[in-house]
Amino acid sequence: MRAGVALAAAVGFACLAGAGVRAEALRPYTIVGDAIPASLTGAKGDPVRGRAIVTNRNVGLCLLCHSGPFPDERFQGNMAPDLAGVGAHWSEGELRLRLVDARKLNPATIMPPYYVVDGMNRVVPSLRGKPILSAEQIEDVVAFLATLKN
Repeated sequence: MRAGVALAAAVGFACLAGAGVRAEALRPYTIVGDAIPASLTGAKGDPVRGRAIVTNRNVGLCLLCHSGPFPDERFQGNMAPDLAGVGAHWSEGELRLRLVDARKLNPATIMPPYYVVDGMNRVVPSLRGKPILSAEQIEDVVAFLATLKN
């Protein structure tokens, strides 16, 4: 029961996190195997901005469920895999797909889709039609996660 409450909170907060993302058409992407190999923006993201998104409890909300090599961040999650070493385990394309829509890999995942607008339920009306993160933010997070080799 506790995991269900935490999941509901995570999804609710994730929807609120999209408040800063303006409505825009999602950029097209192609899934190849278990990855989105091409950048959503056509450029590499900024790992410094990506770290700020991952650790920000009002934007990415990653630490609500995940823990990681962030000794300065208190109260990290334990419902999802530790982010330490994800850059050694998955390619940028594999990380990108997991951020864009992890349901493509596991329909039962608790990971919210960060770059999806269609088929979303229980979204606050003012946030409908907006992804949680922009394409640029996705690329920044991918760039940061790719640096986590240990």
